[in-house]
Amino acid sequence: MLLSGLLMGGSIGLLLGLTGAGGGILAVPALVVGMGFTLTEAKPIALIAIGLAAFLGCMDGWRQGLVRYRAALWMAAVGLLVTPIGSSLSQWMPERVGGILFSGLMAFSALRLIRSLRFKQSSTSPLSNDMTGDCLLDANTGRLRWTPRCVRSLLQVGAYAGFLTGLFGVGGGFVIVPGLRRVSDLDMRSGVATSLMVIATISIFSALAMMVHGASVPVSGLWFAGAAGVGTLFGRWLSRYVALRALQCIFAAVTILAACVMLLKSI
Repeated sequence: MLLSGLLMGGSIGLLLGLTGAGGGILAVPALVVGMGFTLTEAKPIALIAIGLAAFLGCMDGWRQGLVRYRAALWMAAVGLLVTPIGSSLSQWMPERVGGILFSGLMAFSALRLIRSLRFKQSSTSPLSNDMTGDCLLDANTGRLRWTPRCVRSLLQVGAYAGFLTGLFGVGGGFVIVPGLRRVSDLDMRSGVATSLMVIATISIFSALAMMVHGASVPVSGLWFAGAAGVGTLFGRWLSRYVALRALQCIFAAVTILAACVMLLKSI
């Protein structure tokens, strides 16, 4: 149990550090399928692991000047307001139904990523190639232009991420990174670093709220979270040398496989 927790936690942290989105959605199935936790038990453990890993990755991105902290704070603020809605809904949802819905969410996320790879050129390309996004960088200052449309778009991304965090305990990175790519022209490294700040904020506060309401985290869960943190730091370093397109293809394949396994276990 301990060894498998360390290996899976480290792998999930590695993906989170590399992509800003990959680790979170795989944390819950790793805990459920690989370590035998129920979906309810896995949620606070996953959020602690994701929150710690994202915080460490965010600090590395901050050191490099990649984090758009104002955009991250906007998304995190609305995400924290919406998270309790998802948490309340999850309490009324049967365990089997939650597992089936989560499997569908993973499959949808992976298929959307595969589809997007047909239109994205590289990790250094602008995230909005036609430069018509709602949140564009000012060529003179290098900062985002804060228009009402920009604020609205960021709030929508944060709300969606917060709802899914409360419902499934996934952190929301797989929503935030594509959302930033859709509404802004931030490059991939900046988008990932900003996403990590949002994930860390929402995940840590959500995990604390669950623990206040009686959720517990076993020692094996803490080892899982610690390994995820170490994996994230390694992933941040490795991201400078790994081709993003190849990584995204591998992540999509792994996510589809995890969705199938999770579905079979839920049924």
